[in-house]
Amino acid sequence: MSLFVENGAPVIVQGMTGHQGMTHTERMLKAGTHIVGGVNPRKAGTTVSFAQGREPSVDIPVYADCAAARQATGATASVIFVPPRFAKSAMLEAIDAGISLIVVITEGIPVFDTAYCVAKAAERGVRIIGPNCPGLMTLSDPEDAQSKGTNLGIIPDGIVGHGPLGLISKSGTLTYQLMGELSDIGFTACIGIGGDPIVGTTLLEALQTFNDDPHTKACVLIGEIGGDAEQQAALWAHEHMSKPIVAYIAGFTAPEGKQMGHAGAIVSGHRGTAQAKKETLESVGIRVGHTPGETANIMREVLKTQKLI
Repeated sequence: MSLFVENGAPVIVQGMTGHQGMTHTERMLKAGTHIVGGVNPRKAGTTVSFAQGREPSVDIPVYADCAAARQATGATASVIFVPPRFAKSAMLEAIDAGISLIVVITEGIPVFDTAYCVAKAAERGVRIIGPNCPGLMTLSDPEDAQSKGTNLGIIPDGIVGHGPLGLISKSGTLTYQLMGELSDIGFTACIGIGGDPIVGTTLLEALQTFNDDPHTKACVLIGEIGGDAEQQAALWAHEHMSKPIVAYIAGFTAPEGKQMGHAGAIVSGHRGTAQAKKETLESVGIRVGHTPGETANIMREVLKTQKLI
């Protein structure tokens, strides 16, 4: 089975011709992502040339909208790199075009806009990842000729290979750090769900996907202050999860009422504190590390104890 995205899925990039879109499109291409088009109504009909390391450059066509891009390329996934004021229309355009997976990197989108688009996506059976997230990376299994890795967003490639772990994170930078800490083990997929109050794919939904994946043997969960997504995921996992989870919660020293980094990372009550999240996780048997390094070491211990590696 595929995790979050089909193997070798054709991908379009909304906002591909902007600075961030250009930078990360080239990087995603180098990582092996099957990018088939960009979207910019002002540059429709043109092509953009991207170098792929030592390989010959590739010309990616630009389309007026997602519908035209999907009709021409058969794209099933989109990555959005547009300014916040255009993000709502970009998401709705992709939903209406029949794109099944939308990864929204943009930060600073109004919560109402996100809520509206997430509701519309749910009506159409579309998965949104983000917004305000590093994206999604699936790792190819070298022993499976049908397995093809995909990098959608800004997660650095080349720092980790395929392995038995699934990584779910509300933080961008900590996603990369835990990937590096556990690079000797490897991952089936790493997903940054985003740190906004409302996101398209929740911690719980990501855990459910990893739980259903036969290749994922254990999960690393990176949470942070604000909201109660970690508590909800922990309570579900206690009843339904068949695989071990190790967690890290960022923000133990964050003062109440002060936003820390992400829009959703603000403590407004006891349930949103790092300590409250840690207590709930540990009450259902999920071990929580005090640092990313300790979290990685706990995961190694769990894998060896349960003979998963």
